[in-house]
Amino acid sequence: PGHGGMLPAQKVTPEIARIRLVPEGKDVLSPPSHSAFSTPTGLLEFIQTLRNLSGGKPVGFKLCIGRKSEFFAICKAMVETGIYPDYITVDGGEGGTGAAPQEFSNSVGMPLREGLTFVYDVLVGFDLKKHIKLIAAGKVATGFDIVKNIALGADMCNAARGMMFALGCIQALECNRNTCPTGVATQDQSLMKGLVVEDKKVRVKNFHSQTVASAVDLLGAAGLRTPSQLTRAYVNRRVSASKMQSYLEIYPYTPTGSLLETPYPSRFELGMALSSSKSFAPTDYKVSAIDYVHANTLDE
Repeated sequence: PGHGGMLPAQKVTPEIARIRLVPEGKDVLSPPSHSAFSTPTGLLEFIQTLRNLSGGKPVGFKLCIGRKSEFFAICKAMVETGIYPDYITVDGGEGGTGAAPQEFSNSVGMPLREGLTFVYDVLVGFDLKKHIKLIAAGKVATGFDIVKNIALGADMCNAARGMMFALGCIQALECNRNTCPTGVATQDQSLMKGLVVEDKKVRVKNFHSQTVASAVDLLGAAGLRTPSQLTRAYVNRRVSASKMQSYLEIYPYTPTGSLLETPYPSRFELGMALSSSKSFAPTDYKVSAIDYVHANTLDE
């Protein structure tokens, strides 16, 4: 998260160049920031533009939580504009690619469990969750991973790592060099021969279907009929050598609409005080977390 990416020139084949509308054989840079907007309000206006241009197709965005005030700012912009993304994908800091710098893979971004619960609770606090589907991503590889994320607030999960393993990935960490020995992450014709589509597609299908079946089995073991019945009360986590707590105890729910008027829940006071729909940057690092009057006049 926060780094952007680059597709090396040797991986920009004629097919990729045609699809992405870029020059063949030249590096393709994807900066971490977006040139179409620079504020939370601008982000939502861009979403509406894409929705209009696509004839109403679902439009959303993906993020890994870093500075919490940024997401408060986005939610304030949603309330002010009445524009809502159809979905938000919350990526955990533990996710990533073999092409990422080690410092970013290891140290940047909030882990999925904390990031997902934060996003869900803030959306509920602004009474926005009813408009938006939440997608969880980041090391989702087992049926229990799916169950945990749905219990925390996700409507669905994305899985990449597990699917790549099923495809044949051995984590050679050469994704960016065009030298992937299994042919999974390369456009080198001699190496691509190692990826036999007719064989691998069956393995990926089997992994997907069995992972979903595992999640369904766990639901049944808990006495539930549908994933929508899952709550944080159903999953326990060991927090020390002698203590277990449910997700509900660790991450208590936020009352619906509690961020639309003061007093705010105490754990969200600082984020509310530091955020504005007009900027992704904190409004004032020195503002008091309990100065409600000042916090509510920052946008004026």
